[in-house]
Amino acid sequence: MNVNKQKLAPGITFVGVPIGTARDITLRALDVLASADILAAEDTRTLRKLMDIHGVPLEGRKVIALHDHSKAGVVERLIDAVREGQSVAYASEAGMPLIADPGFELSRAAAQAGVPVTCAPGPSAVLTALALGGLPTDAFHFAGFLPNAKAARLASLAALREIRATLVFYESPNRLGAMLRDAAAALGEDRTGAVCRELTKKFEEVRRGTLAELAKHYATQKPKGEIVVLIDRGDLPTVNEGDLTSDLKSALTEMSMRDAVDMVAQVHALPRRQVYQTALALSQEQK
Repeated sequence: MNVNKQKLAPGITFVGVPIGTARDITLRALDVLASADILAAEDTRTLRKLMDIHGVPLEGRKVIALHDHSKAGVVERLIDAVREGQSVAYASEAGMPLIADPGFELSRAAAQAGVPVTCAPGPSAVLTALALGGLPTDAFHFAGFLPNAKAARLASLAALREIRATLVFYESPNRLGAMLRDAAAALGEDRTGAVCRELTKKFEEVRRGTLAELAKHYATQKPKGEIVVLIDRGDLPTVNEGDLTSDLKSALTEMSMRDAVDMVAQVHALPRRQVYQTALALSQEQK
């Protein structure tokens, strides 16, 4: 494929690359990869292979590794190169840079240093999964990877319970069954979810169902490949305002506002902030 090699202005370009199918790369991304003075990547082998597939020559350029285990000073080296008038292109292993990706450190350093930054956007596993999952997309919350330990994972899931948006997670095939089991326990077995696997690849698969159904399936089935898990927003409990107000008034006669709010929020399974606002309104009425 012919690419348009051109002189790039000094700065950093974050390059979106395919999440599976190599032909999903954009023409602009290929132009940037062909033209940048310096190439950096989360996985240098993956970027070299992608450039080889599309006939983008290295022409003597090295690909600098930038990942969680990179030597100290790599980010500073790239920032200094821009200050010296060079152009830098950074690509993650797959998808859009900075999404659960070490390129964030480069982006933050560039912002702090005041060097120019732009992006050649491309595929995203998060957005692709949302397009295929069949769950609401008017609002979504990307939570990345959950902790490995069961207790920490349950705590993280519980903290997301009241978010009124579709939850999006990356997950390892080896942990998928445990993650779905804990999600059912923390968020509710009847919540709808979707497991999106190997997106854009030959064996792409989307399995939908309740969290209980998905947990049961993946308790015995061991999937392979890259996985995105979607979980629908839950229904917030309906509470009779009269009961809430009555319970708050009674509690406030015997304890501090803080303790009363904590107790009533727990009894009614409501967000503490919602109960606190009701308590403030009651306090204003009494004054």
